Amino acid sequence: MPDRVAGKLLQWYDSHGRHDLPWHHNRNAYRVWVSEIMLQQTQVTTVIPYFEAFMERFPDVHALAGAPVDDVLSHWSGLGYYARARNLQKAAQAVVHDFGGEFPQTQEELQSLAGIGRSTAAAILAQAFGIRAAILDGNVKRVLARYHAIPGWPGQTAVLNQLWQRAEEHTPEQRVRDYTQGIMDLGAMVCTRRRPSCDSCPLQFGCSAFAQGETALYPGSKPRKAKPEKTTWMVILEDGEGRILLERRPPNGIWGGLWSLPEIDPAYGADELQEACEQSLGLDCGEPELVSGFRHTFSHYHLHIQPARLSVTGGANTVADRDHLKWLHRHEALNLGLPAPIRSLLTEPEQAALL
Repeated sequence: MPDRVAGKLLQWYDSHGRHDLPWHHNRNAYRVWVSEIMLQQTQVTTVIPYFEAFMERFPDVHALAGAPVDDVLSHWSGLGYYARARNLQKAAQAVVHDFGGEFPQTQEELQSLAGIGRSTAAAILAQAFGIRAAILDGNVKRVLARYHAIPGWPGQTAVLNQLWQRAEEHTPEQRVRDYTQGIMDLGAMVCTRRRPSCDSCPLQFGCSAFAQGETALYPGSKPRKAKPEKTTWMVILEDGEGRILLERRPPNGIWGGLWSLPEIDPAYGADELQEACEQSLGLDCGEPELVSGFRHTFSHYHLHIQPARLSVTGGANTVADRDHLKWLHRHEALNLGLPAPIRSLLTEPEQAALL
């Protein structure tokens, strides 16, 4: 028997779904894949301009695979979760070298590529190739958790397994491309996290959470833990030519592979920054000028950043032989992959407190 959920959802999608997103045009596996990676943890309205700029610079998988990593990170700057960009290029290189530049068309092979999990692989299969595959992104989890009144946080294995079972049950054999887009749209536009528009929902009369009057209970929330608070100095070091010293962060971890400002241990006081710069970088500097500090929140901790500007009075060439350090004029620095707070700080230092 045809699935009632799929039938009602497809009728709704035909009239109310999103049919004109940028990745729907000239649709292929590459464009679908890039859009799916960008849409992880990020809303459609935010993604659209990034996607369009990314496609203009990297129009196909070969262009992405062969690009300098700094160029890739620069076009990702502001989207956050930068491991996505690094994995994107790794996966592109694997597609070129291992699959002849053509995206594989099996779940297993797609999931062998960096950054592609079960749901993303399924979305590529359904959206690019029309192959039946069940997706389960955040929007779909919410729709299914409410429709079936599945209690608990989807990050728990038992809850996730129930959601996958339901996703598989409802995914149709026909029009799978429209179905997967439709159920994502329903979660994003109607079955929203707060104040869902139940009166506009095509699945209202079969929805167990609606029948209970308890849509807010589903899906269950992640158990809350207080985020740790960390502090660091970030120094804006400027030499006699007006160049700023940037430091490439390690490939893994927060802001991995991006260029940032050198950090100084917060154990140093403001009056010790000159000494700290000499000890860690071998630079003689003038008196520090403090810039308004600000807090930046990551997924698992808050970072209190205290910037300070220092003029380099000695030779700047003492750091020239270190691959992870680079002197650049501001306009050059802004062309690199920079974390959004650092980009704002270099663009308008006096506005740092507003971030």
